[in-house]
Amino acid sequence: MAILIDDPRWPAHGRLWSHLVSDSDLEELHRFASAQGIPRRGFDVDHYDVPDSAYDDLVAAGAEPVGGRELVRRLIASGLRVTARERRGR
Repeated sequence: MAILIDDPRWPAHGRLWSHLVSDSDLEELHRFASAQGIPRRGFDVDHYDVPDSAYDDLVAAGAEPVGGRELVRRLIASGLRVTARERRGR
């Protein structure tokens, strides 16, 4: 089990954002996020959006830094990935 974070490179709201995911369990992800003060409103179906200012602290707390492709690959392998098509259907 691992919490993964990609590089903060996704622009929105005047800053860059990372994605924080679990490679095995959403409850593990929610516990980690809560312990690090990340609000639940940052959760988007299968990941948390986190600002670049939180990246170093999340890595120091145990999140494994990976590239974006690796993050998606491992999220898909976990069975937790929700596709854009599935998101639109919700």
